Amino acid sequence: MPFYIHDNLGKFYTIKLPSTRNRVRALRKMNIPLEQVGFTFVRSSGPGGQNVNKVASKAQLRWNPGKSGLLSSEVLERLEALFPAHFTKEGDLLITSQKNRDQLKNREDCLEKLRNMILEASKIPKPRIPTRRTKSSIRRRLENKEKNAQKKQGRKNIKDWD
Repeated sequence: MPFYIHDNLGKFYTIKLPSTRNRVRALRKMNIPLEQVGFTFVRSSGPGGQNVNKVASKAQLRWNPGKSGLLSSEVLERLEALFPAHFTKEGDLLITSQKNRDQLKNREDCLEKLRNMILEASKIPKPRIPTRRTKSSIRRRLENKEKNAQKKQGRKNIKDWD
């Protein structure tokens, strides 16, 4: 099923979701309007020559998933747990990209990062099933305890030598 992000100009960014059983059903078809997603562009750090001081090519995506109501509460909780450094105090998700020297490519990279984060949070974690101890491991533990007990018995002071 496709994952759509669209802007108010009618342009859709289509992202295909892989078929996986661990995905929450609500995520199979989701539209995030770009009115909810805010982009700001700032000057990028790093090398770039004289152009780096003139062009604001670093893209910052800001989206509040709690207010949008598009994600279920379970996915939202997992998203906040998996990526706590990306959330602000107000609950906004902040994603930045400065891979490329082009604003549009950095914007698309931010959207791709958002998609990957939502996909990661949509996976239902597999519950851990505790394993039983083997009989041989129990036997080894008890033998080791007995050896340590004998070792410590040998360290005791003997008061009577008679």
